[in-house]
Amino acid sequence: MVIALLVAIAAGLMIERDRRSATDYAALHLDNFAVVLAEHTRLALRSADRPIIDALIATREGTASAASRLALQQFFVGLYGGLELAYRGHVLVLGVDGTLVAAVPEVTGSAARNLVAHPVFDVARKGRDAGALQARGLLGPGEHLIGYRSVNEYALLVAVSTPIDEVLSGWRRDAGVIAFGALVLATLSVLAGLLLGRQLRVNDALSQAAAVNAARLNSIIGSAMDAIITVDEDQRIVLFNAAAEKIFRCPAADALGAPLERFVPERSRAEHHRHVKRFGEAGVTVRRMGGELVLTGLRATGDEFPIDASISHTRVAGSKFYTVILRDVTERETAAEEQRRVRQRLEESELRLQSIIGSAMDAIITIDAQQNIVLFNIAAERTFRCAAADAIGSNLERFLPERFRARHREHVLRFGHAGVTMRRMGGELVLAGLRSDGSEFPIDASISHVTVGEDKFYTVILRDITERVRASAELRKSHAELRELYEAMHHVREAERTRIARELHDELAQWLTALKMDAAWIAKRLPREHEQLVAKAERMKSVVDSTVAAMRRIAADLRPVMLDDLGLVAALESLVSDLQTRAGIEATLNAAGDQLDLGEPLATAVYRMVQEALTNVARHANASAVTVDAGVVDEKLRVRVRDNGTGLKPDPGRKSFGLLGIRERARTLGGDAHIYSPPEGGTIVEIEIPLPHASADAEPA
Repeated sequence: MVIALLVAIAAGLMIERDRRSATDYAALHLDNFAVVLAEHTRLALRSADRPIIDALIATREGTASAASRLALQQFFVGLYGGLELAYRGHVLVLGVDGTLVAAVPEVTGSAARNLVAHPVFDVARKGRDAGALQARGLLGPGEHLIGYRSVNEYALLVAVSTPIDEVLSGWRRDAGVIAFGALVLATLSVLAGLLLGRQLRVNDALSQAAAVNAARLNSIIGSAMDAIITVDEDQRIVLFNAAAEKIFRCPAADALGAPLERFVPERSRAEHHRHVKRFGEAGVTVRRMGGELVLTGLRATGDEFPIDASISHTRVAGSKFYTVILRDVTERETAAEEQRRVRQRLEESELRLQSIIGSAMDAIITIDAQQNIVLFNIAAERTFRCAAADAIGSNLERFLPERFRARHREHVLRFGHAGVTMRRMGGELVLAGLRSDGSEFPIDASISHVTVGEDKFYTVILRDITERVRASAELRKSHAELRELYEAMHHVREAERTRIARELHDELAQWLTALKMDAAWIAKRLPREHEQLVAKAERMKSVVDSTVAAMRRIAADLRPVMLDDLGLVAALESLVSDLQTRAGIEATLNAAGDQLDLGEPLATAVYRMVQEALTNVARHANASAVTVDAGVVDEKLRVRVRDNGTGLKPDPGRKSFGLLGIRERARTLGGDAHIYSPPEGGTIVEIEIPLPHASADAEPA
């Protein structure tokens, strides 16, 4: 009996020990599996599409839509679908509000109800963000063994749920065998040896199951994209996955057993050791190591590089282990540094632009597509006498006179649809602006537009030209007065020339004629024997003849009698003939007399302009031929003088007052004169003067 009792007690203890061993091992496995899944989930969510992140944010607030939940379910099925669990069960993603975000395998119906009352949330609320527990009511009745872990940076909890019956199925089978053996051993103590052998086989089976589960876990850890390093309480490495080998450029065989500080820069080792120790003593089990700061790792080659890391710890068989999951963020930090440099350059450019705009002498106003002001510089404040704070946000039309607003709005819209991006708004016209005090003033403006993203902006640069308009008006008035003065002087000069010519012709010519007659009378009456006196008298007659000829030429230059008696064509013919006689230049006149029956002062002005042009040919052109064309075309008198000489030679120090006189005479009559040298040589003088009463059908000769 004693032996049977002892056998029964031993069998009971063995069965209970095996149950605890199976349960503890399964809990440890689920806890480790949850650690890897949580970090795997965090990294996957960080690189996921934006809609997934937005859905998670909504889940955090408890307002996720059905479409968002469906998208999340599909996302996590793809993420966990290829994983193999050591036991039959589910991988669950739970929101902190108690909702089931996703489940693999998928569940529907009553199993997806709100789970906020479940004990896993109770322990999570108490600050235990990682661990394993045995509880009821998570996706089904009965006891479940649950490994759970919070997902850093997200309001999520990853849980691995396995029915306790699944965990203890092998134990129950073996416990029945042990119980049966114990009963047999109670009657047949000789069977005690067989029972012990069975127990050894059970332990061996559990060890094999543990090895299989460890292999599966090592497979997951080995295939992870991020480095995973586990250290013991002395911070010596006990796990170093393939990603860690790649990142730190160190084989696992060389890293295992070495202190973790080997991969930390020397300046940070003391602080890192204290940080891990404080973390182990704190209540939390998972924490990001750097927070917003970027940590630094040390490769086996001695190179430092930036890392992003998280740390967790768990206790196994009384010993504490720390697991660090980290990622090389060199490219991310390089990109972030480049973004900072670009942002700095943009800020500097914006400051320079603001400085330029602020110091500009012209008003600069930028408006949006609705013509609301978004920029109003200091010069604009002075010009419109309005503060920028009051102007920004208002419509540009407040600074335009009401009569121009509708047309201005249409002009800006047409400009925005046109192909050009910059244009002067007024051209030769002067626009008008409206100050905040209601006074109008003239402006000169240009407009440009640019598209930023999908928004179009228009920039108007304008200047108050009140003084310029006033000066321009005064200048036009001065020019008009000068032309009137020139015209009056022209009339006075021509009248004086006419008076002098008449006096020369009527008085001096008579006296010279009388003198010639007296000289002839004396010459006839001198004795022939006084040869010297007779020769002197003859020379006097010759001098008088030359003087009369010079007087007539001077009188003709002052005021040709032919112009008054026979008209413009005859006077031009006289000029051409005189040029041939005096300068030996072949001259041709093409003119229609019926077209050139002009009144004063036009006839005299045309005569003087042609006279000046021919005088320049004789003096400066070195020409052998000249042609004068005169006629009426399209109610305009057109005169063209062309020679075959050397042409105009640029000489900044020499001014031709004759050419200036031709241009000024033409402008005084409302016309214009163009003087130039064509490529083939010579000089051309073209004069065009409007004739309001001329025949429109007249053609030049």
